[in-house]
Amino acid sequence: MVTFTAHRRKPELVAPARATAREVRSLSDLDSSPGLRQYITEIEFFRCRVPGGAPEQLASSLKVGLAEALVYYYPVAGRLREVPGRKKLVVDCTAEGAVFVEAHANVRLEELKKPLVPPYPCVEELMCDVGDLTTVIGKPLLYLQMTQLSCGGVVLAIRMCHNVVDGFGMVQILRCILDLARGQPVPAVFPLWERHLLASSLPDTTSVPAAMAPENLPTDDAKPMKPKMTSMPPQFDELVTKSFLFGAKEITALRRGLPGRLGSSSTVFELITAAVWRCRVAALGYAPHKRVRVILAKNARGSWKREPRLPPGFYGNAVFGATTADVTADELCRGSLARAAELLREAKLKFTDEYAMSVLDLVARNEYRGADLFDGGFAVSDMSRCGNESLELGGWAEYAGGGTPGAAGILATLSSIYVSCKDTNGDECIAVPMCLPELAMGKFMSQIAAVTNMFASSSM
Repeated sequence: MVTFTAHRRKPELVAPARATAREVRSLSDLDSSPGLRQYITEIEFFRCRVPGGAPEQLASSLKVGLAEALVYYYPVAGRLREVPGRKKLVVDCTAEGAVFVEAHANVRLEELKKPLVPPYPCVEELMCDVGDLTTVIGKPLLYLQMTQLSCGGVVLAIRMCHNVVDGFGMVQILRCILDLARGQPVPAVFPLWERHLLASSLPDTTSVPAAMAPENLPTDDAKPMKPKMTSMPPQFDELVTKSFLFGAKEITALRRGLPGRLGSSSTVFELITAAVWRCRVAALGYAPHKRVRVILAKNARGSWKREPRLPPGFYGNAVFGATTADVTADELCRGSLARAAELLREAKLKFTDEYAMSVLDLVARNEYRGADLFDGGFAVSDMSRCGNESLELGGWAEYAGGGTPGAAGILATLSSIYVSCKDTNGDECIAVPMCLPELAMGKFMSQIAAVTNMFASSSM
């Protein structure tokens, strides 16, 4: 894999282009979850399609777009504070601004990877340094690095505090920055805060105490609360990360592996996850009686049925690490692909408005722990439809791919975030990153190939 060094200019603090409201904004109970006290990243690649490369004023245009976007998304120009004694976060809308970094790297887009899927090479070179990723109090909430490549291509990496946005919201903000940088007069989608829609039913969980009025906010950098882990998985050496592509051919093959109505009604997410989960468990060689589970992230933007619904433009956290399918390793691996798909569907149906409210109540009481990832768990999240393929830098460039680089360290072995991509033929695919010990990775590759090949040749 290619290696390179990005040469960064000094970080700049970009303030909103015009005066914005000076106020304190409450976060939802979901936003304030201790597990979200970290920065998340989205990396997007753009290919140059005209001679001469990117316009000379690209960096200044992006800074203008960022400053304009912060007028609409003015809480993002503020800083997080913690409500004393309640371990709940609020945003102090101080208009202090966001960080922008211009960088250059002597590498061509074609050298990075084809197709452009995780793991991205030298990913740390493409992202702003935010320090401790789990320290969020009193720091900028948005960091944006623009890296110009020797071929004229550009890489944009946006890092944001997870308490303020989820992945879908982050892409919405990046789209706004790019649209305004190109001279669009207003955002295509106007942002809406509306965090009260995802508040607990318990009393007094969303109001800001008088002591937290802007003039009375504490200035000390409170220590973030970290989630407790009851058990740790075995430590592995020689971890390997690869992305597996599922295009039309693979999806059709998997669909053939399900009988009748189940095959025709199963979603692409269900088909891929059923296959990946079974193959992963088999590759890791769990004891037959060991209970294994897959944790499904559920986006309330599409499934929240309470009134009022989450409106277009909502950019807060709306993805619940929600329901689980639970079974013994033997039953999963010896069972059919259809059985795995049925388990997933049953788990998805558990996510109701009532279930979501119970999660919010537990979070508000600081009692929500979620499923244990460190004991046979595997978390999956679908970011393949977050809309990043519609990002535009201008007529001189075309979108080449990107998405989230995923979790780091041991957490990477316990989760996969699906992203959209194009294969080497230019066909649309879903990429599923998988991080496993080297020996298990070899087994997983054989397992997933066997599944897709078997059903591709089946007449079912």
